[in-house]
Amino acid sequence: MIQVECPFCGKRNLTEFKYGGQAHVARPDNIAEVSDADFARYLFMRKNPKGTHQERWNHAMGCRRWFNAVRHTVTDQFWATYKVGEQAPLPPLDWDGVQSKSEHRSEAGAR
Repeated sequence: MIQVECPFCGKRNLTEFKYGGQAHVARPDNIAEVSDADFARYLFMRKNPKGTHQERWNHAMGCRRWFNAVRHTVTDQFWATYKVGEQAPLPPLDWDGVQSKSEHRSEAGAR
C-alpha cells in the first residue's frame, strides 16, 4: 500500500487522498485581457513529465486540506509533501524514483 505523508495529519494510505493536478500554476493577472487561446492553455494544458513532478493533493478522507507533493510519475514514489505556499523540497538529480527519501539518504551517506 502506498503511504502519503499529509503535512497536517501524518502518514495515511493513498486511498484517503485525491489528486488535484499540477502544482504552482500561476493564474493570469487580468483574465479580461487574456486571449481565449491563452486562457484555454491556462485551464487545460499541464505538464505530464516522466519523472519528478510537483502536484496538488487533497486529504479528502482526513483533514480535507490541500497540500503539494513531489512525486515520481513512473514509480509513484513520493519524495516529499509540503504545505501550499511553501518552497518545494526538490530531490537530488541522482534520485531515480525507486528509493524512498530515507533510503536514498542512507545510501548516499554510505558512499
